[in-house]
Amino acid sequence: MSDLPQLLSVAAARDRILEHFQPLEAEELPLSHCAGRVLARDLAAPHDLPPFGNSSMDGYAVRAAEVSAAATDRPVALPVSGDIPAGGGLPPALAIGTAARIMTGAPLPPGADAVVPVEDTDESRDRAGRPLPARVAIFRPAAGGANVRPVGQDVRAGEIVAPASTVLGPASIGVLAALGYSVLPVFRRPRVAVFSTGDELRAIEEPLEPGQIHDSNSHALAAAVAACGAEAVRLGVARDQLESVRGRLAEARAAGAQLILSSAGVSVGAYDVVKAAVEAEGGLRFWRVRMRPGKPLAFGHVGGVPFFGLPGNPVSALITFEVFVRPAILKLAGRRAWGRLALQAELLESLPSDGRETYMRVIVEERAGRYVARAAGDQGSAVMSTLVRANGLLVLPEGLTEARAGQQFSVWLLDGAEIAASAV
Repeated sequence: MSDLPQLLSVAAARDRILEHFQPLEAEELPLSHCAGRVLARDLAAPHDLPPFGNSSMDGYAVRAAEVSAAATDRPVALPVSGDIPAGGGLPPALAIGTAARIMTGAPLPPGADAVVPVEDTDESRDRAGRPLPARVAIFRPAAGGANVRPVGQDVRAGEIVAPASTVLGPASIGVLAALGYSVLPVFRRPRVAVFSTGDELRAIEEPLEPGQIHDSNSHALAAAVAACGAEAVRLGVARDQLESVRGRLAEARAAGAQLILSSAGVSVGAYDVVKAAVEAEGGLRFWRVRMRPGKPLAFGHVGGVPFFGLPGNPVSALITFEVFVRPAILKLAGRRAWGRLALQAELLESLPSDGRETYMRVIVEERAGRYVARAAGDQGSAVMSTLVRANGLLVLPEGLTEARAGQQFSVWLLDGAEIAASAV
């Protein structure tokens, strides 16, 4: 039975929900499989990066003091004492009064402290296959350290290069590869079972009879789960019957889900049987939350597996997912930060509110160095096209009955959001 009959604030409901989630256990995966995963422990550099001083350009390794007087009309000519390719091993020391031709990434020879770019010499830039010249004329000086990547310029040995909870993107994958990490400790990917409820729902490939609609929520919610980096297991549609819902809950547990997610059936209608099914299989706290859209929300557990019952209206389902389910999935995945990237935007029009914390679908633009927001269209909880057009959710705080044009509000940027610049 419900032990929280009152309406909770959004913050209180989210805090109580997140108390029930901890990161999943770690697993070891090949580096090539780790993009988008979350690191389970700190990783330190086993060696300096770069591990040896090297050239950042094609050119000539020199002693800077020996070319300090170089000028276009008075070039400094030096004998060429060697050729240093990348990957050819450590070169011998540079003889005094000479230059050594060097490729980008090749080790700097002992004694050299600068590299003169090839374009500042009399050698052609197109030098592939050209024999090593006996002498080189240098037309510009090079200061000590010029065009040289010193040992440890990027990373020092022992430095933490990827802290625990790092989301492994291209840059972190590249650094760890450069440091020789072939296997990484990452948190397991959460598995989330998703199903819809309702006698009126049919699979998208089925023809519709009068009074029927296609199941869209399970597809939308599965896509939202995937966008969090989790694995969605779609279980289709449960009918408005206790045993049908219990069957889907059993399938979710059998699939090894770490979280179960349903939509519809959690309100107060005669056919809303999800609450009864969850209470029969586990326990339920039915929380009605002071938010719009999406007041009906069920949270509990089924055999120890956390359960969310979201509203049936499609916009309400996705917005309650954003506010409550997404943070829970990210915490399961080992993330330390769960909030959306937000910015402050000036509202371009006055909008009514009913005093609940409200998430309005808006279009954000940049105008003259500031962000502005306008409604993306009809804010009805069944109007998905407005959410398609929106690039953000503008948050109206609890207690506000009217948002006036010119006021500033926080806007959550949605996945794939693009902010256009407007001159108007």
